[in-house]
Amino acid sequence: MLKKYFLNHQKRNFSTASIWIKGGSDMDSVGKKGINKILCSLLTRGCEGFDNFVLSDYLESYGAELNQEAFEDGILISIKSLNEYFSKLFPLLDLIINKPNLLENEFKKVKKSSINSIKKEKENPFNICFEKWKRIVYSNHPYAFNTIGNANDVSTISHKNVLDEFKNFKSREKYLISNNPEINGENFEMLEKEILKEESVSVNHKLSATNRFDYSNNDSNQTIIMMGDQTCSRRSNEYFPLKVLESYLSYGMSAALFKLFREKHGITYDLGVYYPIRRGNAPFLIYLSVSNKKALFAFELLSSLWENLLFNPLTDADIFLAKEKLKGSFLLGNQSLDEILQQKIQLISYGIKPISELELNSKIDKISSIDIFKLIKKYLSRPFLSISGNEKICLEISTRWKKNF
Repeated sequence: MLKKYFLNHQKRNFSTASIWIKGGSDMDSVGKKGINKILCSLLTRGCEGFDNFVLSDYLESYGAELNQEAFEDGILISIKSLNEYFSKLFPLLDLIINKPNLLENEFKKVKKSSINSIKKEKENPFNICFEKWKRIVYSNHPYAFNTIGNANDVSTISHKNVLDEFKNFKSREKYLISNNPEINGENFEMLEKEILKEESVSVNHKLSATNRFDYSNNDSNQTIIMMGDQTCSRRSNEYFPLKVLESYLSYGMSAALFKLFREKHGITYDLGVYYPIRRGNAPFLIYLSVSNKKALFAFELLSSLWENLLFNPLTDADIFLAKEKLKGSFLLGNQSLDEILQQKIQLISYGIKPISELELNSKIDKISSIDIFKLIKKYLSRPFLSISGNEKICLEISTRWKKNF
């Protein structure tokens, strides 16, 4: 069943519509990791009345865009055009979702593309480090695996497997949102206000430091460090306090990470916090890249920062600035209609109803330093560490890791 929603942004001279299908790579079965990514790509390569080339030419003739992406817990397909052409293009979404061609020759192209993407990711030490971090944090949970799958699984996926997966796909919940009133959807802004649900989260604090550590050897002069743990669902009322923490650590040149690693010591060329929106327990990690020469020092700095977070609540001045930067980031994210629609429909699929900017700011303003301190204790007291670098350096960091954590 397709649920439709209308978001009133008609002042723009273009229209866009996005469909969120509940269930992405988290629906991949054992031995078939990557199958939903393949299906997602295959859906937009022709549908009833349009082969791949005809569909491409038809879209191009109206200057339209058709995009698709597979996430851990959903698939997003969107179409965008000038307002005057939207009525001709919007019906394509229904055909793509319900009557795709799913031809075997197109499947072979998509499968080959997936295998090539996996090979490319293996050439990047950052990706390897992140994949190892997810594996030790999430174990066999779907979030432990890359949406594009792994080479062994993808190589065995057949055309028939994808056709069978499409049968499952057809039964999944689907949500559509658009800024064009032609879709005859429910007014998104008139929906009931959200009721956040506190969800129980199982975080494994019993693992030893050894079992919360992994590394990969690389021959470059770069050491990559990733440290963090799984936290809460976007549905939880703990989400916004953790967003404030993310803001404090990584937003702008006033962020704690920037001031410590770049302004004070000038030792990193890539650092930040990764905290995405997830239906389940979202990862929260600090990542940084340094030269091998500075790697041990960088790890000690990160350890001291982590210890400070665990034992000293943030000051009122830090909290105030972090909140203001967070509010600003939400405003910045509302500039693109595509981003607005994607986020709205994703949240609806999670069962989260809309709130106004005023209500959002009020929610953020109520967060205290103690609220954040408690969540740091709850989720980040026994973090997981993944490193990519020179083996000797990784082993030395491992020794210090076991002493510190």
